[in-house]
Amino acid sequence: MGAVAKEFIKGADISTILEQEACGARYYDHGKEDDLIVILKKYGINSVRLRLWNDPYDEDGRPYGAGTNDLEKTITIAKRAIAAGMGFLLDLHYSDFWADPGKQIIPKAWRGYSEEELEQAVYDYTAEVMRRLHKEGAVPTMVQVGNELTNGLLWPGGQKKKKGEEGYEQGFDRIACYINAGIRGVRAVDESVPIMLHLDNGGLNEMYVEWFDHFMKRGEDFQIIGLSYYPFWHGTLEQLEFNMRDMAKRYGKDIVVAEVSMGFTMEDYAEYEKRLPSERIGMATKPELVEKIAYPMTPQGQKDFMNDVMRRIASVSGGKGFYYWEPGWIPVPGCGWAEAPALAYTGEKGPGGNEWANQALFDYDGNVLPALEAIRDF
Repeated sequence: MGAVAKEFIKGADISTILEQEACGARYYDHGKEDDLIVILKKYGINSVRLRLWNDPYDEDGRPYGAGTNDLEKTITIAKRAIAAGMGFLLDLHYSDFWADPGKQIIPKAWRGYSEEELEQAVYDYTAEVMRRLHKEGAVPTMVQVGNELTNGLLWPGGQKKKKGEEGYEQGFDRIACYINAGIRGVRAVDESVPIMLHLDNGGLNEMYVEWFDHFMKRGEDFQIIGLSYYPFWHGTLEQLEFNMRDMAKRYGKDIVVAEVSMGFTMEDYAEYEKRLPSERIGMATKPELVEKIAYPMTPQGQKDFMNDVMRRIASVSGGKGFYYWEPGWIPVPGCGWAEAPALAYTGEKGPGGNEWANQALFDYDGNVLPALEAIRDF
């Protein structure tokens, strides 16, 4: 199957870019305004990661927000990135909205399907997406089958059980069944593109071993193990490095940190969002979480963190690079993580503001931060 790019991947997930631009976000490199992709390219970003949601709209056509990343938007962004000479990692969520370890909600169109029908739906949908991307000239250079699959996908049938619970092994059977259908759907159209399987909590080696030991007995071939690593949730950098080394050696797979970020400030950005207090979240990096991080939440701390992360990835045999998560998601009115129709779909409570702005690679006014220089110079 296809080889991962020889060039060290310096990637960025920019899935909200169209919504950010529509809401008025502007980006500046030393005072000069420019397109986000152009600036990122100048600072060494050579690939983009784009999430894809099946149908991020309610029954009345109202968008879910957070980029409302349907196939049309994915194609539009991918073409812009490809035109800039960048790679393109397609991130299939198999949900109408965010899929992560806390939720893997079946798309509305697939509700009521049997397990066999869901397996077929995953295959058909994946193959159709791949065919459309090829037809449109937006061909991915890597494909991620599922997003943060730690606890499975397409719940409840594909939900991982805890050790000792009834149905533990059967849960892994179903998880592998759905993932295999996605892999086969990719391969029906493109036999060579590298495929990634992605979990969260990149510092938790025991969880990775449990998951991949089970999948390797059941799964189709894939090329890359993807990890999420957020220092305020996922352990130390030493734990991340240990896990990356173990995964590469134990399973013979290439390693990509598919999501990573670090804050540059603890200053709030309420005035930029222009939301009522009841409508906004505030920062994900709460003070009690920041205490766990070895670097200060400053522009220099963010830069030093990225240098350390890149050095550790590159030191791993099979370490192929990273994707910084949403470096351009600066605080602007109207661009948050979930609109009311999305909350109705997920069953979660609001508010739905931006909780990520202090972890972008641009300050609240859209100016390039020093961490981008570190990425460029690495």
